[in-house]
Amino acid sequence: MVLVGLLGLSTAHAEPIMLDQGEHWASSERKDFYSRDQGSQIMPLNWIVALKQANGSPFMADSLDRYGYLANPDSKPPGLPVGFTVANGKSGQVIGMTCSACHTRQIEVDAKTYRVDGGPAIVDFQSFLSDLDKAVGKLLDEQASFTDFAHGVLGPQPTSAELAQLRSEVEAWYLPYHTLISRALPTDPWGPARLDAVSMIFNRLTGLDIGPPPTYMIPENIQPAVAPVRYPFLWNAPKQDKTQWPGFADNGNNILGLSRNVGEVYGVFAVFHPQKDKWSLLGIDYLANNSANFQGLDALEDLVKKIGPPKWPWALDQQLAASGKAIYQRPTADGGCADCHGIKPGTTRFFEQKTWATPVLDVGTDTRQYSILDFQVQTGVLQGAHIPLLTDPLKAKDSAFNVLGLAVVGSILQHYAPLLMDAEQDAQKAGLKSPFTPLTKDLQGAFRKPEVKADGPSYAYESRVMEGIWAAAPYLHNGSVPTLAELLKPAAQRVAAFQVGPAYDVVNVGLAVEQSKFGYTLQTTDCSARDSGNSRCGHEYGTQLPAAEKKALLEYLKSL
Repeated sequence: MVLVGLLGLSTAHAEPIMLDQGEHWASSERKDFYSRDQGSQIMPLNWIVALKQANGSPFMADSLDRYGYLANPDSKPPGLPVGFTVANGKSGQVIGMTCSACHTRQIEVDAKTYRVDGGPAIVDFQSFLSDLDKAVGKLLDEQASFTDFAHGVLGPQPTSAELAQLRSEVEAWYLPYHTLISRALPTDPWGPARLDAVSMIFNRLTGLDIGPPPTYMIPENIQPAVAPVRYPFLWNAPKQDKTQWPGFADNGNNILGLSRNVGEVYGVFAVFHPQKDKWSLLGIDYLANNSANFQGLDALEDLVKKIGPPKWPWALDQQLAASGKAIYQRPTADGGCADCHGIKPGTTRFFEQKTWATPVLDVGTDTRQYSILDFQVQTGVLQGAHIPLLTDPLKAKDSAFNVLGLAVVGSILQHYAPLLMDAEQDAQKAGLKSPFTPLTKDLQGAFRKPEVKADGPSYAYESRVMEGIWAAAPYLHNGSVPTLAELLKPAAQRVAAFQVGPAYDVVNVGLAVEQSKFGYTLQTTDCSARDSGNSRCGHEYGTQLPAAEKKALLEYLKSL
């Protein structure tokens, strides 16, 4: 089967200009990052090859460019976008996603396109999810559509038994997927460059994975995903001692990186159906039906460590940037940035891993993401499950946050149990300290729900080192400010609405005013609606600087 012909894909995309991202980031690393499998399984590959859009074109046409996904000239089969993978499933090859789909960006300046590896993607994930739902739903509603699809999957003369089996398999796939999409996707769309990742992870895990067989569903656990945030950038991410926008996950070594990434893949099409098992050390078999590719996830983390911040590819006024550096290093009260965003030693992790400090601060920004951290769900097959020294037993109804923590940590411990037992025996023979103690200490912080302070709620988000910040627009955790120039204005003066797309503004450092892709305008709210999910409120630092100093500061931020 010649997949490229059936997909109807165009591989004749103009090659983007690859930015300088350090000596450790070369073509071989880039190719690996674009296609390394992490265990995500969207559907059988031959299904999506045969699937059609509403207009009759192949669903995968033009490498999904209509959603903002990027062409990958080295994909196998040809024509898949960056971050879309093919792996072997139980019944053949399956298509999935990997982290580069959401963390690779292109920007456009003067008719030239620039590639930013590890940058926050400018993609419309909600439309992709919704359109996939509609395309498969059409197969089941329209006999002609199903017949055409079946010929693409089974060949020109399938038997009645083969047709019946295929329909049964499509229905089984569609039931949980449509349940998720119909319940979770918000009526006010996230728009390009944003998604509510935490809610979608909670929804997939608790709504589709831990219920009774054969469907494993608990539909009432699925809640609207109404707290969109922008995709973060990946460079330097492994060095930070905290991660996730609210800073709820400790970070800084391989085991914590794996915790972060296993949670992510459970939210992006992984197969995960844990089972009670009285013979298991943990009382649950977390790997009974689990597609997470631990080797691939480890390899991806090693690749991310090699991605450097992108270097500004255009001319810089070095004298002006030097003036801006002095402003950047001022105390926060004087309009500086380094107190919160400078490089400072963080927590030292297991294996003596040095990190960068990641302040988690309430700077008056949008509060919506905190509301989803309190989601309460039925715990299904995981009721009563726990990990000694790490988690409390799950109640019949518990927080989705606790369910996620248990699922991730349990999976990791079970996967690495043989290695840990060998290490324990070696340590005992050598008279050394048990490796379990520091490992347990680290994993306790892999998912630590933010505490409610006695003096009132705090809506704190991480303040990362700002290397490469020029390539990460839109700004604030919820993507509500289009440029760094706008961020240096008081919240009341920031633009209330702006178009989202790849066109880039080199002067104001961020999204250009005019965008030709997507046709989407983000409508934001002011400080009177801080819980809207779209509030442009907060982070009023440097807003009182004179215009000349703001210009100098922007020039320095370009150079980071």
